[in-house]
Amino acid sequence: MKKIGLLCGREYSFPPAFIVKVNELGKKDGVAAEFVKLGGTPMGEPAKYSVIVDRISHEVAYYRGFLKHAVLEGTYVINNPFWWSADDKYFNYSVATKLGIAIPKTILLPQKGYPADVDITSESLHNLEYPLDWEGMLDYVGRPAILKPFSGGGWKHVYKVHNKLELLAAYDQTSPYCMTLQQFIDFSQYVRCFSFGKTDIIPVHYDPKERKYLVDHAYLASELGVRIVKDAQIINQALGYEMNTIEFAIQDGVPYAIDFLNPAPDFERDRITEFYFELVVEKMARLVIDRALHGQAYNSWPRWEEMLGMGAAGGFTGAPKSAASGQKSGAVPAWSSPPAQGS
Repeated sequence: MKKIGLLCGREYSFPPAFIVKVNELGKKDGVAAEFVKLGGTPMGEPAKYSVIVDRISHEVAYYRGFLKHAVLEGTYVINNPFWWSADDKYFNYSVATKLGIAIPKTILLPQKGYPADVDITSESLHNLEYPLDWEGMLDYVGRPAILKPFSGGGWKHVYKVHNKLELLAAYDQTSPYCMTLQQFIDFSQYVRCFSFGKTDIIPVHYDPKERKYLVDHAYLASELGVRIVKDAQIINQALGYEMNTIEFAIQDGVPYAIDFLNPAPDFERDRITEFYFELVVEKMARLVIDRALHGQAYNSWPRWEEMLGMGAAGGFTGAPKSAASGQKSGAVPAWSSPPAQGS
């Protein structure tokens, strides 16, 4: 029997539905799902699960530490806890830009302040320039602009500013978070894409003002929809995420990738609609069953180094020759070809 473990927090509809669906679909292949239970993890403890779906370790340090150990013992974790620990939105934007994705102009800012338990003084910060050229930065990204954390989610600490005075007033409220200043996209359409296994992309009409999913299958013109799906596939392939949501704001026909660091996306029925809830449960169940039966460890790692021609795929010295269909340096990368079913 191959076991699927679910690690989650304050979720109510997705966890039980997901476990029931995995047990229903996986029975014929000897795959079953349950909630992960933890009470202290000794080093070297054998893996109890073939696959773990992680939806809460970003909030609980013990869970994150356990998941890294589980990978060491052979468990396939969605999403990769090593990369998730290292990733941030500013790096996301930088990688995606190099891969040809439309990204708003973005500047990483020094923090306004630091956690109270960190001993930071003026002598600690002698590498920082002062004063900052706030007008110059606004000139670069344009006015209005968006001030938001370089990592995080849930629309927390996000400010729309029109000038230097508004920017400084907002910035003064951001301690201890590291923030980015970003070009405001005056969008005519907004899409949030569900992602399963990197390449299975479901674009959904989303209203960011109401924070509401809308079932509207004719929302995107065909050509625009194809581009959004392709861009989302490239992003997930680069970052290694197999459970994600990717947001695009469309301005003048161009889909700008606004946010794609959502490795524990909202799957609650009352927020994503009944239609998309049933779809998400089905696709996530089939994804983890496939990974339990056929998953290879290298599949969960980011591939941005390989895709940018900078080196082997992240996490594996010598990859991708041994891990990516025997490819050698300079070969056409696997992600540029049409994805196989279930990839």
